[in-house]
Amino acid sequence: MAKQTKRLLSLDVLRGITIAGMLLVNNPGTWSHIYAPLRHAEWIGLTPTDLVFPFFVFCMGMSMTFSLKKFNYTLTRSLLWKIVRRSIVLFLIGWLMQWFGHLVHGLCNGDAFSDAVNNLETLRYLGVFQRLALCYFFGSLIVVLFKHKFIPWLIALILVAYAIILQVGHGYDFSLDNIISQIDNRVLGEDHMYHENAFGQRLAFDPEGILSTLPCIAHVLIGFLAGKLILSRHNNTERITELLLCGSVMLLAGWLLQYGVPCGKKMWSSTFVLITCGMAMCIQGMLIYFVDIKGHRRWCRFFEAFGVNPLALYLLGSILAILFGAIPIGHGAEGDITTIHSVVHDFFKSFSSPCMASLLYAVSFVLLNWVVGYVLYKKKIFIKL
Repeated sequence: MAKQTKRLLSLDVLRGITIAGMLLVNNPGTWSHIYAPLRHAEWIGLTPTDLVFPFFVFCMGMSMTFSLKKFNYTLTRSLLWKIVRRSIVLFLIGWLMQWFGHLVHGLCNGDAFSDAVNNLETLRYLGVFQRLALCYFFGSLIVVLFKHKFIPWLIALILVAYAIILQVGHGYDFSLDNIISQIDNRVLGEDHMYHENAFGQRLAFDPEGILSTLPCIAHVLIGFLAGKLILSRHNNTERITELLLCGSVMLLAGWLLQYGVPCGKKMWSSTFVLITCGMAMCIQGMLIYFVDIKGHRRWCRFFEAFGVNPLALYLLGSILAILFGAIPIGHGAEGDITTIHSVVHDFFKSFSSPCMASLLYAVSFVLLNWVVGYVLYKKKIFIKL
């Protein structure tokens, strides 16, 4: 834990918006009834829900600008240890969350403890925390080992190469021929992968897979360059102008190129990187104007509480989601087992439509996590993962 130092408040707000969004879309009352904007695109396409994770990856890149500046962007033994240690911690958290979920659900379903605890044969190897760990590790090393003037060229090389790989490797097809799925199947094994549902089919396809981590590294590097732009400009007018200009160009380029290079989060396509980074850059520019310059801060206190402890609160939300959805607390009228999740959701269903009840549960879940975040925020406790 660390006391708060000088921070870019608008970055905390953007980071907080993304964490609140991630908790909202990941925890509906039921997956059967969700409003359209709160669903991921089935395969190709982009919805508001598809923006939250890439926005957080972008924020991670921006944060690297400020954290690595203390080391003058030079690799030292202490910095290397910091990068390796944090990457390992994030990766292990992802693994432990997968294992913990299997353990809790197994015990609550009546499995023997020895069977529930020994779930490594079906443990998913990759996930959100693991992707963040890999992107942080490789992104940080690139920042401290490469001259920064070459990073835009490296980003372009990654995105172009990845687009070609997907084009020749059926990467935009939801099928067993998809190169992303093939690599993950051969390296990880089908039992250790996420299984995606689309077009009435179920396929071993991991949206945080090995190959699709490559453009995500480029995503982090774009965030880093946006952070450098903020640091290098002498006044906020220049910062806002260039963020909006660069963001608009990337957004327009991604929108135009998607006719040849489809935009999709599931495969983290090159156009998906351009569009989401462009949008994040524009929003960051607007937040600098309204929050940092104009001082309109009252409305963003809610998100600031999430933004100063983002990964800790996302981890808390993941743990609570497992516990609320698995631990039995009684039996319903028809004899079925009830959980905290089902009780709260049934309460909302008693006076609202199915989709509204599902949304109200998600909102209440976000508010519960916010209460914890707000207490930490008021006590100036900042948990670094």
